[in-house]
Amino acid sequence: MSTPTGAPHNIDSNRPNRAKAKKTPPSSPKKSLAGLLIVFLALIGGIAATDSWLPKLGLDLEGGREVVLEPVVTGGSSVNESQVKQAVDIIRNRVDASGTAEAEVTTLGARNIVVSIPGNPSRQVLDSLSRSSQLDFRAVVATAQGSKQGQSPYRLPEVIKSSGANQATPSGSASTSPSASSSGGSSSAPSSSSSSKDVLPSAYKQAGPENASDTAWGEQKVDAAWVKAGIASSNMTYNQLLQVYACTPSYQEVAASIPANKPVVVCSKEGNEKLLLGPVEVKGADLTDASSGMATNQQGNQTGEIAVDLKLNGEGKTAFANVTRRVALLQEPRNRFAITVDGQSISAPNVREPLTSGQAQITGGFTAESGKLLADSLKFGALPMSFKELTSDQLSPELGSDQLTKGIIAGAIGLGLVVLYSLFQYRALGLVTVASLLVAAAMTYLAVTLLGSVNNFRLSMAGVTGLIVAIGITADSFIVYFERVRDEVRSGRPLRAAVDTGWARAKRTIIISDAVNFLAAAVLYVLSESTVKAFAFTLGLTTLIDILVVMLFTHPVVALLARTKFFGNGHPASGLDPERLGARTATYAGRGRVTLADRRRAAQEGTA
Repeated sequence: MSTPTGAPHNIDSNRPNRAKAKKTPPSSPKKSLAGLLIVFLALIGGIAATDSWLPKLGLDLEGGREVVLEPVVTGGSSVNESQVKQAVDIIRNRVDASGTAEAEVTTLGARNIVVSIPGNPSRQVLDSLSRSSQLDFRAVVATAQGSKQGQSPYRLPEVIKSSGANQATPSGSASTSPSASSSGGSSSAPSSSSSSKDVLPSAYKQAGPENASDTAWGEQKVDAAWVKAGIASSNMTYNQLLQVYACTPSYQEVAASIPANKPVVVCSKEGNEKLLLGPVEVKGADLTDASSGMATNQQGNQTGEIAVDLKLNGEGKTAFANVTRRVALLQEPRNRFAITVDGQSISAPNVREPLTSGQAQITGGFTAESGKLLADSLKFGALPMSFKELTSDQLSPELGSDQLTKGIIAGAIGLGLVVLYSLFQYRALGLVTVASLLVAAAMTYLAVTLLGSVNNFRLSMAGVTGLIVAIGITADSFIVYFERVRDEVRSGRPLRAAVDTGWARAKRTIIISDAVNFLAAAVLYVLSESTVKAFAFTLGLTTLIDILVVMLFTHPVVALLARTKFFGNGHPASGLDPERLGARTATYAGRGRVTLADRRRAAQEGTA
C-alpha cells in the first residue's frame, strides 16, 4: 500500500522528538514545604537570639524623644540657610544609618533643628547626631598627663592672667614629654615654669616652624579662640596652654573650633593624656569611605578588637604617605600621628613605617555600636557647624493604640472579605488561600519583629497601611495560579497534570507581577521621605514574602491535594469539578480511558 504524501514513513519516527521535549520533573512538594519550614525556623531562631518577640513601633504609635539642636558659632560668625539645610540632610543620613527608622528631622525657625526619634535612644546616639565629626590627621608635637582639674570653663586663674612666660605650673598638670628632631639633635618641650626661647634653634625664632612636627609650635602664641573663650591670655603660648588645659567638654568644644592651619591642644579619648598637635596635614574631606568591623593583624586574622577602617582619595593618599615618612623617623612622642574628631584625639598611634596604601585604621576601645556610629558620622560628612542640645523632651504617641486598633480592624475586614470571596469562588480550594494568607501573615510578623531587633526597624501607621495593601497583592497571586489550573482542567487535562502545567504558566505571571510591585516599592522608598518610605518598605517586604509563600507553600499544597480522591476526582465541592468548569475537549487518559468531558460530549451526541 502506498504511503500518502507527507505521511511519516515509520510510526516510531516521532519518538525521538518526544524524548527531546521531555520536561524535567517538578520539584517535590514535600521538599518545598521543608524549605518553608527552614525559613520559619531561621526567623524564629533569630528572634529567640534577640529575645524580643514584639515588633517595635514607630514615633506615631509609641512616642519617643524630641531633641532641639542649636548651632554653636564662634568668632562672630553667622549661620545661613544653606548650612542649616546641609546639617538637616547629614543628621537625617546619620539617623537612618544608625538603623533608627521613622525618625523625623526638621527645622525650627531659621537656625535650630528638631530631631524626633522613636523609643528611648541612648545618650551615645543623641550625641552622635550633633557632633560635627570632622576628622583630621595632625602630627604630635608634645604630650602631657591628662587632667580634668584645669581652670574652670571660661575662667582663668589669677596667676595665668597676671603672669607671662615665667609662671607656676597649675596643680595636677604634668610636664611635656621630651622629643628629638629627625636630624638627631634633641630638644625638650619646656614646662610652664621656664622659657623655651633659650633652647629653641634660632632658625625657628626667625622663620617659624619648619613642619607640623616642629617643636617650635609650642612657642607660638595661642589662637584668639582660646582667649575669647577665657581659657588663655593673649600672651600665652601653646606649651603653657598644654599645661593648663583640662579634659572637659567645654575645652573640647573650643578645640573643635580651631582653624586647620593652627596648632591645637586636645585630650585623648580616655582623658589620660593631653596632646599638643601641629596643623592639619590630612583633611577629613580626603576621606572617601569609612566602615567598622573586627580589626585584623598583618596575617589577616581577627584580633577581637573593633576598628574603624578609612579609605582616602588620591590627594589624601599622597599627603598621608608624605606625613608618615617624616613622622616615622622622629622619636617619642613626635613619632605619633593623632586622629582627631570634634576636638578630641580618638587615636594617636606610633608610626613605625610610611603608610602609602591610602588606607588607615582607627582602634582604641570601640564597641560595635560606637564604632558604627563613628564610621557613619565620618562617611556622611561633617556638619557645617557644631550643635548643642537646647532641649530634650519625651514625646507621647500621636495616634496611640486606638489608631493602631483601627488599623488592625481594617486589615481584618479586608482579610475576611478575601476569605469569603475565595470560598465562594473556589469552594474547598479557597481554604488553600486562607492557609496561604495565614502563613504570609505569620512570616511577615516574624520578619518585622526580627528587623526591629536587628536593624531597629519600627512599624508606623504608614507601614501598617503597606501590610494591609499587601493582602490584596498576595491574594492576587493565588487567584492567578488557581485560574491557570482551572483553565487546564477546562481544556480536559487530568488534575495532576493541570496543576503542574498551570503552575509553569502561572509562575511566570506571578514573578513578573511581583517584580513590578517590588520595583515600584523600591523607587518609592528611594525617592520618598519619612512616612511614605515606611509604606514603601513594608510593601516591598510583603512582595518578597508573597513569592516565598506561593512557591514554598501554595503550589506544593495544591500539588498534594491533587493526589487526593476528593480533589483529584473533581468533587463538586472541590472547586475543580470539570463539569462545573465546562470542560469541552476530550483527552486520552491512557489504557483506552477518556476523560469525563469526553464521555459527556459523546452522550450528548448520541441523544441528538
